[in-house]
Amino acid sequence: MSGHSKWKTNKSRKNAADAKKGAVYTKLIKEITVAAREGGGNSDTNSRLRAVVAKAKEANMPSDNVKTAIKRGTGELPGITYENVAYEAYGPAGVAIFIEALTDNKNRTTAELRNIMSKKGGNMAGSGSVSWMFTKKGYLLIDKGQIGEEELMSIVLDAGAEDFKSDEKNYEIITAIGDFEKVKEAVQEKNITCQTAEVTMIPSSSIKVMANNAKQLLGLIEALEEHDDVQQVYANFDIPDEILEQVASE
Repeated sequence: MSGHSKWKTNKSRKNAADAKKGAVYTKLIKEITVAAREGGGNSDTNSRLRAVVAKAKEANMPSDNVKTAIKRGTGELPGITYENVAYEAYGPAGVAIFIEALTDNKNRTTAELRNIMSKKGGNMAGSGSVSWMFTKKGYLLIDKGQIGEEELMSIVLDAGAEDFKSDEKNYEIITAIGDFEKVKEAVQEKNITCQTAEVTMIPSSSIKVMANNAKQLLGLIEALEEHDDVQQVYANFDIPDEILEQVASE
């Protein structure tokens, strides 16, 4: 359970105090705009919009920013048109990387991501090279100190979870997309706090990465995630907890 979702959780904790809200808000505004454009401005009937608006609230984005982004998406206000773009790549140790971006200039974004790859030890790959390894799923990560394993397992499986795993510190729950909200609500009704609760891309297999490649790989992932046009980065690495914690503390 030492993959990319766990790394993001650890990194978010470390950066919470000095989070670059401007960059976070920019990415959320893009995602809200596109979600509203593609599925309409009503979050009750647009699940993608509902999910990103929830993320915006968690990031303490002002409600006026959210409303403006929705109106730009529905055409009530003028705005930039963003395009969904996916990139596939390989990182150090042969780790598969799948990148989702929103851009108003695909050529510029492609060139900038290629430059990041060349500087950080990665390589762009052709379409279909790594995307087949990833499946969109619901994902929850919960600290073990909150509830016993059997009790939580019963709650989430009854609510429709597909898989349940645990390690020394955490529980990991995986759901089908259609069951994610139901499982999350079942957990929240028991006053259980999730460290992570998101729709993500789960790899079918993982690559174990040790200390000599871990720092370089995580440096590449972080550089990609910080790019303004990149919305999500998924990777199939498995790094031991002690190495993850060491890199996160540096």
